Amino acid sequence: MEYRAIGKTGKKAGIIGLGCEHLDGKPYEQVKDTIQTALDCGINYLDVFMPGREIREHIAKALGNRRGDVMIQGHIGSTDINQQYDISRDMPTVKKYFEHCLRTFGYVDFGMLFFIDTSEEFDKVFHGGLADYAQRLKQQGDIRHIGFSSHSPETAAKVVETGIVDIMMFSINLGFDLYPAEFDALNTLEDGWHTDEFKGLDPKRAALYRLCEQKGVGISVMKTLGAGKLISPEHTPFSKPMTVSQCIHYALTRPAVFSSLLGCQTGEEVRAAMAYLNAGEQERDYTPFLNELQHNFTGHCVYCNHCLPCPKEINIAMVNKYLDIAKVDLEHVPPSIKSHYDSLASHGGDCIGCGNCEKRCPFGVPIIENMKESRRIFGV
Repeated sequence: MEYRAIGKTGKKAGIIGLGCEHLDGKPYEQVKDTIQTALDCGINYLDVFMPGREIREHIAKALGNRRGDVMIQGHIGSTDINQQYDISRDMPTVKKYFEHCLRTFGYVDFGMLFFIDTSEEFDKVFHGGLADYAQRLKQQGDIRHIGFSSHSPETAAKVVETGIVDIMMFSINLGFDLYPAEFDALNTLEDGWHTDEFKGLDPKRAALYRLCEQKGVGISVMKTLGAGKLISPEHTPFSKPMTVSQCIHYALTRPAVFSSLLGCQTGEEVRAAMAYLNAGEQERDYTPFLNELQHNFTGHCVYCNHCLPCPKEINIAMVNKYLDIAKVDLEHVPPSIKSHYDSLASHGGDCIGCGNCEKRCPFGVPIIENMKESRRIFGV
C-alpha cells in the first residue's frame, strides 16, 4: 500500500480506502471477510456513514482488537428516521445516532458533518448547532478531527473557507468533473449521463480541489467509479468503459486527494481493487477519454505525466499542480505548498527548455513557460 498525508492532520492514509456502504445488510461473516482482508491489504481508512446499528456493530466486531489499525469516518447527521439513509439537523436526533457510533467504535477519527450540498444545508449546520456540536466533540476527544461530505463544489468551497474542517469527502470522477458546477451530477446515477452538458473539466470543481490543497484540507473520494457506471459497457458516457485503475488514478491525481474509497462487498473485491497498486502507467492512463473531448482541454495540465521523461528528472505534473495551487492567491502562497515544492527532487528552474515534454503533451500545455513561472513564484 502507498500512504499519503491527510491534509495538515499529521496522519497518513492508504491511497485506497474502504467505503463500507455496500456491507450494509450483509451477514456478519461477509462483513468480517471484507474488513479483515482490507486490514491485511494495508487499508487503514474506512468510511462508515451508515446509521444502522447492525452494520456498525458488525464492523466493530470484525475489527476486534485491530480498531487502532484504522481511521474511521463517522457522519454527524446521518440517520434512518424516514428512510434507509436520511439527513437530520434536529440536534437530539443527531446526537442519538452519532453517540451510538461513538459507543460502538470507542471514538471516531473524523467526525463528518453530513451531506452539505446547498446554502440552506450550510446554514442549518453552521447556525443550527451541528458545527458547534462537532467542535465540542473534538475538544472532548470523542472525535479527532472535523470533516464534512458534499457533492456541490460551490457549497463545499464555502465550508472549507470556514476554517474548522480538516478533510472533505467529495464525489470525484472524470464524468462528474466534466459537468458544470451548477449541474446536479448525482442525478446521473439515477437517470444516466447527460453528455450534452459536458463542458470540459469544470473550473469550479478544479478550483475546489486547489483550494483544499492550499488550505491543508485533505480529500477522501467517494463515487470514484460513478456507482459502477463508468466501468459499465452499457452505462459509460464515453466510447468505451473506463477501467477501475483508470478511475482510481484520475481521482488520485486531483490536488489534495489522499484516498479513493471503494465500495467493496467481499474480500475478493478488496484484493481485486489492490491491482491498482501494481498497474503500469499505461493501465492507469485516463487521457484517452479526455482525448474524446480534446478541444476542451487545450493548454490545461491534467497531471497525466505524458510529458515524461524529462532529461532533468523534473516531475512536471507536480510542478504544474503546485503552480496551479499557488495561483489561487499569489500574495498568500501557503508555506506548506512552498515546502512541498521545495521537497521535489528537481524544480522548474532546472528546466533546460528542450521542448521534448511539449511535443509529448496531448493538450498543448505551455510547459516551458510554466517551469519559468514556477521558478519566479517559488524561487527555484
